[in-house]
Amino acid sequence: MKKYISKILFFAMVAVLALIFISPFMVMVLTSFKTNNDAFTIPVRLFPREWVKENYPAAFAAIPYFKYMGNTVFITAISLIGQLLVTPMVAYSLVKIRWKGADIISGLVMATMMIPITVTMVPLYKIYSKLGLTNTYVPLILPAFFGKAYYIVIVRQFFAGIPNSLIEAGKIDGATEFQRYYKIALPLCKPVLTTIGIYAFLDAWSDYLYPLIFITKPGMYTLSLGLQQYMSEYSIDWSRLMAAAVVFVLPVIVCFAVFQKNFVEGIATSGLKA
Repeated sequence: MKKYISKILFFAMVAVLALIFISPFMVMVLTSFKTNNDAFTIPVRLFPREWVKENYPAAFAAIPYFKYMGNTVFITAISLIGQLLVTPMVAYSLVKIRWKGADIISGLVMATMMIPITVTMVPLYKIYSKLGLTNTYVPLILPAFFGKAYYIVIVRQFFAGIPNSLIEAGKIDGATEFQRYYKIALPLCKPVLTTIGIYAFLDAWSDYLYPLIFITKPGMYTLSLGLQQYMSEYSIDWSRLMAAAVVFVLPVIVCFAVFQKNFVEGIATSGLKA
């Protein structure tokens, strides 16, 4: 009886926590079907008094929504390719290839995680400005092809959990270093690559700060910048903004739902040590 009661209490706690975490999204979805007056009417009601489906087509018509989405998809796709291509190579070289200075470079990579973004914003802007790369997507895409410290550390820890005997077996069979990486190590790190892929997707898809710094042409805006246009100087069209935000968030939810199993597995195994 105690076992069943503990299970019931556990699932009840999980259900309550899930409801707490999902409630902001539920409020956003329900607000997208309200009028502006209904959204702020007292007493507040969770469900709309009148369901307004026209908020969605009106939200898409208010700004060049699908153009902004196309820009966002392009930046996200190229950034994701860069991270998934470079990060495992850097991580593998730091933990599975014996070369002088690997430990020092690993320490420096982890040290860069302690540098706030605000410290590097002005120097980065000056560099890209001098190179004439502002109002292009290069500042948003190029850093992905050098890897991100946090992702490198995660994948490095995963590679550290792979027995060296597997890599040495490939060496005995005559495989080159790249073949040992590509044919032995890389296929084993599918879960952790899924994890950093989701992180990289979220970073690029929802990035607001860097597009705000480097992009000033309205035609090149990403969705995170474009949503600002629902906010005028004197008023905010909350219903349309919530409708646009729901569509903006949906790809993130779909991405997590599809890769949830690999994501959890990657988080669970990335901290293992050899």
